[in-house]
Amino acid sequence: MYRKPKWSREGVNWPNRQFSRFIQVGDQKWHFQVMGAGPPILLLHGTGSSCHTWAGIAPLLAEHYTIYMPDLPGHGFTQTPPASGLSLVGMTRLVNDLLTALDVEPEAIIGHSAGAAVAVQLALAGYARPRAIVAINGAFQPFSGLAALLFPIAAHVLALNPVTIFAVSTGAKDRSRIERLMRSTGSNIPQSSLDRYGDLFTAPGHVAGMLAMMANWNLAPLLRQMFQLTPQLTLVIGARDKAVPPDRQANVAKHAPRVQVLELANLGHLAHEEDPAAVAAVVLPVLVAPKP
Repeated sequence: MYRKPKWSREGVNWPNRQFSRFIQVGDQKWHFQVMGAGPPILLLHGTGSSCHTWAGIAPLLAEHYTIYMPDLPGHGFTQTPPASGLSLVGMTRLVNDLLTALDVEPEAIIGHSAGAAVAVQLALAGYARPRAIVAINGAFQPFSGLAALLFPIAAHVLALNPVTIFAVSTGAKDRSRIERLMRSTGSNIPQSSLDRYGDLFTAPGHVAGMLAMMANWNLAPLLRQMFQLTPQLTLVIGARDKAVPPDRQANVAKHAPRVQVLELANLGHLAHEEDPAAVAAVVLPVLVAPKP
């Protein structure tokens, strides 16, 4: 078993620590944060991240809503489930189990990157009935061509290789590598965010969970089913996103019936960490829009 981040060690400096909670749901132990008052909103982070990604924008949203921010399975301080729980369908089912245990019916769901795919899958599976889904630089489309075949195989091999996992976590101790990795997404995030990614990536358990998720991820069925999506889908796209190209994000609009696209000219993949106020300014009007 790989060492996961520990609340008594990495968690000491965790953003919004006072709002953190832990809960056991069946075989799955979760870490999540709850903040604010008002209608419930669910926030889902992307691959390799945790609820810390919402540290800047959370207080802005919490002025109007009760926001729930879990560490997804295998990430951060949440337990890593078997491989079946790290697929898109499996992870969505686990998130639904958490919502059921908390007795939360989110009015809206905000997802970043792969978290946006989980948000849409929650709605398509009938687990949640949000009025709106907001995708911040959503990762909805699978790789194409040869990469579609090779990427899952490579991720699976890496996820099973302890040498790779420990090499990544050991290399992450050089914080300049973390900074270069984050900047490669097209974003320039605060030092506090960089430090938290450093804490995560130096824990082999977090790296193993991330790689296992990548190995088990399959987006093709989701894209085929998006025409059935009932909630309005808002695509918030950072024009400088180098992780999920803006044109691929915008292309998703033709797959869902009710889509609006909002572009942020000077932000990258981690737009909500770069400029929380700018992202909140475009997201909040979507959340408060009247029901159709």
